[in-house]
Amino acid sequence: MALTSSTMLPLGTPAPDFRLPDTVSGEMLDLRALRGRHATLVMFICNHCPYVKHVNPELLRLAADYRPGGVGMIAISSNDAAAYPEDDPQQMRQVAARLGYPFPYLYDATQDVARAYQAACTPDFFLFDRELKLVYRGRLDDSTPGNGRPLTGADLRAALDAVLAGRTPDADQKPSMGCNIKWKAHRQSG
Repeated sequence: MALTSSTMLPLGTPAPDFRLPDTVSGEMLDLRALRGRHATLVMFICNHCPYVKHVNPELLRLAADYRPGGVGMIAISSNDAAAYPEDDPQQMRQVAARLGYPFPYLYDATQDVARAYQAACTPDFFLFDRELKLVYRGRLDDSTPGNGRPLTGADLRAALDAVLAGRTPDADQKPSMGCNIKWKAHRQSG
């Protein structure tokens, strides 16, 4: 595991579009269909990363607190499943079912979506406003596995609350940290 930080995509960047398979429903889903009325949160996560396992309880709380208010939540795994079988679509479906993810868990087999978002680590969070412009990217909060700080989602919750109140989130944003995305050795074609 290589500890990696977010690349911090520039604020105001339009959300890159995508169409990916949902490992739970088996359907092809796209950003336009999954976006929220007021905001859209795109999360790059995976199954095996201890940083993602650490934040999973807060992801479920965020979904319960914000999805009813018009926030779309989308989880994407872009890891190389051939090299990391725990992150393959079948395992993703099982994890989503076991944890009760109330949001789609999409698989980015080509890794093109991760590249478009400049995602670097898991977890990596990207919050877009109702016009799908980036208003927050970075960490969930200051809790990491083993540091003893409570898992609150404070940083991301502050950004969500600002967007839902019609305000711009504070631009002083700290990068997320976690496992690096497991890139394929060579680009897949087709």
